[in-house]
Amino acid sequence: MPAGVAVLNRLGVAEAVGGAPFYGVRYHVRNRIAEGRFPVTAGLPVLGYGQRRKHLDQVLFRTAAGVPGVTAYTEARVNAPLWEHGRVVGLLVNGEPHRAPLTVAADGAHSRLRHLMGLNVPARRKRLGMRAHFRLAPEQDYLPWVDVFLGPGHELYVTPLPDGELLVAALTDGRQFDGPVGRSFERWISAKPELSRRLEGAEQITPLLGTSPVTECAQTGVAPGFALLGDAAGSLDPTTGGGMAQALMYWLQVLPFLQISALATKPMFFVIRARFAIFCSGRCGSAVAIRGSHPQKRVATSSTSSPTRAPAAGCRRRCR
Repeated sequence: MPAGVAVLNRLGVAEAVGGAPFYGVRYHVRNRIAEGRFPVTAGLPVLGYGQRRKHLDQVLFRTAAGVPGVTAYTEARVNAPLWEHGRVVGLLVNGEPHRAPLTVAADGAHSRLRHLMGLNVPARRKRLGMRAHFRLAPEQDYLPWVDVFLGPGHELYVTPLPDGELLVAALTDGRQFDGPVGRSFERWISAKPELSRRLEGAEQITPLLGTSPVTECAQTGVAPGFALLGDAAGSLDPTTGGGMAQALMYWLQVLPFLQISALATKPMFFVIRARFAIFCSGRCGSAVAIRGSHPQKRVATSSTSSPTRAPAAGCRRRCR
């Protein structure tokens, strides 16, 4: 969405991330369409960009790994936080203790560290998310919109991607299934005439994958020596990239506090997915970025530490 594009521009990686531009979001309910176009700013249209998550992750991690003073590692297993005197003082990684004044967990909606810290709040509504990618037939026109199709008990989110690809994602709950999940997914698409026409002749290029629950909450976003960032601090909607954008924006807000901290030469740990390794940018001096394997976690340490007081990395969000 535009907020995420703006922060990628501020970090200098928007061009490398790329993507297929779209002008806004259209909601389809039966035969009616409600169109929400992004506003014009300084005489120029504001755009969102659709891009594969894998590509975004690779660009951000590669950018972080290429910053002077950053050493990148892969396949690191984050086991648990280290506690001393009621405060997190680092992490146990691959069975070895690593100490730091501040640990930041940005490990996604299903944050393992949020659970290990006892900060998780079970969602009351168990919704299921699923997605598949398609390559459109050559005769299909490019439509610069994110289209949301509303149906009984489900929503379909359709996002244009580069190279003639299309992402189709669904949100629903388990009560909507009367057989295999894939069969329900196909039935929902078939029930949307406009989407069915758009997918005529298309090739499905990724298997249908799903996750549940898609709504996650945290009691609080911070604890002594520890902070949650992005979707790890709570998530409602996994389809807009809001968690990634919020994590990046929160970090830009926290940076000035870290830079003036009296402990600015001390290491800091980040437990992250690949997309968040960018936080170890040139602002951090010497750092270590560790690309992890459990479960898709990443760890990074930098030479910037926690201030005495800083903006909360996340907030408690209302679960649906």
